[in-house]
Amino acid sequence: MTVGEREAVMPQAVITDDMIAAMAAKAGATLRIDHSVNNELASRIAVTKFAGGIGDINPLWTDPEHARRSPYGGPVAPPSFIIGCFSGIQFGWPGLGSFHSQSRITFDRPVYWGDTVSPTCVYEGFDGPSPSSFAGRTVTDKFRNTYANQLGEQIATIRWQVINFERGAASARRKGGDDDGGANGGRPALVLPHPWAEAEVQEIEAGILAERPRGPEPRYWEDVAEGQALDVVTKGPIGMTDEIAFIAGGGTPIPRLKAHAAALHDYREHPAWAFRDPVTGAQEPIYSVHYNLQAARAMSVMFQYDVGFQRQCWQLHHLTHWAGDHAWIKQVEAQYRKFVYLSDVIQLHGTVTGKRIDADGEHVVDVKTEAVNQRTEVVMPGRAVIALPSRTAEAVPAARRARGPA
Repeated sequence: MTVGEREAVMPQAVITDDMIAAMAAKAGATLRIDHSVNNELASRIAVTKFAGGIGDINPLWTDPEHARRSPYGGPVAPPSFIIGCFSGIQFGWPGLGSFHSQSRITFDRPVYWGDTVSPTCVYEGFDGPSPSSFAGRTVTDKFRNTYANQLGEQIATIRWQVINFERGAASARRKGGDDDGGANGGRPALVLPHPWAEAEVQEIEAGILAERPRGPEPRYWEDVAEGQALDVVTKGPIGMTDEIAFIAGGGTPIPRLKAHAAALHDYREHPAWAFRDPVTGAQEPIYSVHYNLQAARAMSVMFQYDVGFQRQCWQLHHLTHWAGDHAWIKQVEAQYRKFVYLSDVIQLHGTVTGKRIDADGEHVVDVKTEAVNQRTEVVMPGRAVIALPSRTAEAVPAARRARGPA
């Protein structure tokens, strides 16, 4: 068998009592994350690359003149920029596969151009083991990331979960005919990449080009009604460059991508970080499941797929797109269900489910969010709390959080 005929192989293990005891002993530990930190400095280029990597065209993030006229009084980063500073880390459970499953984020302050972002990550323990229809057994890790700026002010907090699974059992299930790794609910096997007709793609892209962020026009709380739909934002057809752009903008954890000797030294010290691509013969990071077909198949998935935090960045883009520059996203939650494959098209929808004055005295709306693929599957249900400007309030939410005169 030649190199090109072999399948990629990743380390495989089953969950043992010793493994469970070792991980339980680590609960509460503050993790070493230096190797997974990306954008420490919110420079003009770093912010612009990140905004481009999530497909967000709001000039608030990239145009200093526009931003100076905003309630912030200067250029700021998208709220999701913290994910491009540090998102996650490969930690524990050697030989198991893993999928990021859900996150909850609270935002306290904006990140201005020139700010330094300092993250920390605490391992809060795990749930399980639990039986799984996808793999043999799973355990669900829980983490807490906090982010502060150079003034010592808290920017945001992310609580996120990762499902770890017995990769060997999942691989056997895929080879036995469940090519979607259980993600297709037993329905007929998917055709991937999705067979788009040229006319369909042209229509999708025309719709995307017509999307415009709310921007400097305030969306007043008084003008929003329960049941109101948010403007739709579309992503796709998702291609390899979409994934690479997100990674280049800072979206890669576990660890930063490296090349040649720099990568090989890392992989020699941490063998679980990489696998050998049977087509090229090169060692590739496990993270390449998002753009490398051999890696995805070794992870027991039939095609390359998106990043969990990338999907949440899309959710935040959708919310700021609708809410406008005067609003503030206070909290978001999302669950990452099913796989979003390269070639998929994702539409982000939202509905206002309530409006109120919260404990901070702000005029907020509660929003239900959904990301839906071309197969009408909800791949990311979520919710959000957004503070909107009010005609009766002295300061708009963005100005309340601005640094200095706004």
